[in-house]
Amino acid sequence: MTTRTARRTRRPLQVAAGGAAALLALSACSSSGTDSSAKADSSGRGRFSGEVTVFAAASLKESFTTLGRQFEKDHPGTKVTFSFGGSDSLAASITGGAPADVFASASPRTMKIVTDAGNASGTPATFVRNELEIATLPGNPGKISSLEDLTKPGRKVVLCDREVPCGAAAQKALDASGLELTPVSYEQDVKAALTKVELKEADAAVVYKTDVRAAGDTVQGVEFPESADAVNDYPIALLEDAGNAEAGKAFIALVRSAEGQKVLSGAGFLKP
Repeated sequence: MTTRTARRTRRPLQVAAGGAAALLALSACSSSGTDSSAKADSSGRGRFSGEVTVFAAASLKESFTTLGRQFEKDHPGTKVTFSFGGSDSLAASITGGAPADVFASASPRTMKIVTDAGNASGTPATFVRNELEIATLPGNPGKISSLEDLTKPGRKVVLCDREVPCGAAAQKALDASGLELTPVSYEQDVKAALTKVELKEADAAVVYKTDVRAAGDTVQGVEFPESADAVNDYPIALLEDAGNAEAGKAFIALVRSAEGQKVLSGAGFLKP
């Protein structure tokens, strides 16, 4: 009886405290706008610890590396480990049992490989979009000005493999233009395709605008109108067997927050 009495005595105080907390939370939500949940999850310092493993499309390397450093700063005791590569290869690794917490893909098709296998937790969310561009050597010595120029005899062009999102997008642009192109090689991810141009092993490569920007003055970008028909959506998802699920959710929240979107926009990604 004494215990029940004590509990009844404390309950009004608990309800009052809970009501005050709810009012404060409601006030915070109304003042912070639609990004309030993402900001709260991505900025709560010290809430998480341990390693967060993120599998991400190669084209996300620069921006995600920046966001990973920010996440570790916001959450002392955490470490973000990345595996960058072709989205199809990453999806195959995940469905094959490779341990990871988060998957960020360069296309809905490759994300679907993971969701169809039951390896994603919840519904993936599109966080950015990306557009193609032709990468040439600095100064554009081949005078490439269009997608059709890539089909000229003797032109050494590199494409991503058709199973990779950047390769599938390039093929979509070519098909829409009624053009046929036989590349000197198909590469497993967009960074490998770009490297062929940087090493002067190819005259041009069809890659993402973000990769041309990240390469700085080692390449030159050439825009082409057909790229508008082959824009890729990038989805991100927490994985079902995530070993550090709460930290994984927080990393996704950072990516989708205003802070994360600023980093991604600065890298040349388009808004979702």
